[in-house]
Amino acid sequence: MNHDRLELALEAAGLGEFEWDLTRDVLVVSKRMAEITGVPAGEMPAEGGRALDRYVHPDDLPQYLDGRSRNLGAEGRYEAEFRQVRADDGRTIWVRIAGVVTMGSDGRPAHVAGIIQDISERKIEEEHRQTLMAELDHRVKNVLAAVQALAQQTAKRTTSLESFLANFAGRLKALGSANELLTAARWRGAAVEHLVAAELGALAPGQTTWDGPELFLTPRAANALSLALHELATNAVKFGALSAEAGHVDVRWAHTGGGFELTWAESGGPRVQPPVRRGFGSTLLEQVTGRELNGDTLVEYRPGGVYARLRAGAPAVAPRPETVPEAPAARSTETIVASSGPADLKGSRVLIVEDAVLLALELETSLSEAGAEVIGPAYELEEAMALLDRPIDAAVLDANLNGRSVTPVAEALARRQVPFVFATGYGETGGAPGGFDAPVIRKPYDVTQVAAAVAELLRAG
Repeated sequence: MNHDRLELALEAAGLGEFEWDLTRDVLVVSKRMAEITGVPAGEMPAEGGRALDRYVHPDDLPQYLDGRSRNLGAEGRYEAEFRQVRADDGRTIWVRIAGVVTMGSDGRPAHVAGIIQDISERKIEEEHRQTLMAELDHRVKNVLAAVQALAQQTAKRTTSLESFLANFAGRLKALGSANELLTAARWRGAAVEHLVAAELGALAPGQTTWDGPELFLTPRAANALSLALHELATNAVKFGALSAEAGHVDVRWAHTGGGFELTWAESGGPRVQPPVRRGFGSTLLEQVTGRELNGDTLVEYRPGGVYARLRAGAPAVAPRPETVPEAPAARSTETIVASSGPADLKGSRVLIVEDAVLLALELETSLSEAGAEVIGPAYELEEAMALLDRPIDAAVLDANLNGRSVTPVAEALARRQVPFVFATGYGETGGAPGGFDAPVIRKPYDVTQVAAAVAELLRAG
């Protein structure tokens, strides 16, 4: 490569070059290095390296000097990354230096030739990624702590395993819905309208209405409101307005200074009596929700229907996110199974495709107890494809298998006219994943829902 081509290559790569003649203690800075570092171009006294050392960030200087001292002790290549304070404008940048040390006839370092590169953008990306990972770790731990608390509090106030599973699963799903909306908005906030729609949208079509201005909540407030709405909706279905065909629930919210106020009003249902026993739902509504919203909660058991008022302070309200997800219309396509007894899958052959081992084992147990012969479970795409030559009557598919789409399996089943249900944690708003005509059950779910959904598929077929 001739000199001109070398110059072009260095320029294209964004590299600056330098030479350090240790024998004469002279440093030669190229024009490109000057542009990167702000150090004047040309030849200058190296001052034993101090000519450049004075521009190394003080916090990085000890490590840099230690590394340089070791590198100059042996012939070969050396590299270093550190922060540098530009000589011209004082800005701090990240640079990478790579050089080759050449020894003199006396066996001592005589010459260093090297290049320098501005890596500030890469370092910023790395720091941003580390910040995101730390934030994700914090959120995951918070979610796990919330789930643990929900489980413990639900268990303390239920008298049977069946009741615990039903109550806990519902609360876990409400928490999951809020987190799904927050994830879609990159955890910048969730809209009150979306939280209400996620809870009521498919619960009782024609018996629920809601209205209010565009309003976004912080993650903490969104989770609290989602759980509160779930408790109110569950009570309405079991004992209140939504337990009767003529019943109705109306939800309204409005700005109140820096915060907001939301009201829940039931009408047209059976005559309401105050609860004899206080369960965790009542405690959650009257104590937890108000504190989490930086406000207060009022629940009144009026004869004509339950009335609840939730007030939130300014800390509960978030700015409008840059990314605002669509309203969770997909909830209306979710398979909601009524408690009409255990599913009967006797004699059916059901394929399970699920990459979460514990969940797959739980599904296998549930389907087997319902009488099905379980094919699999398949944890990987290749495993699932290899099982397709076996007789299959129905299938349960996770949408994503360790980062890979389950679409090839779904397409193969569709060609064979084998019905399947998606049991997935992905919150797509356009119905089933991949546009398939198939029921969808969103994680977290009760495995009995899956068994019931499979039984419904087989009956329809």
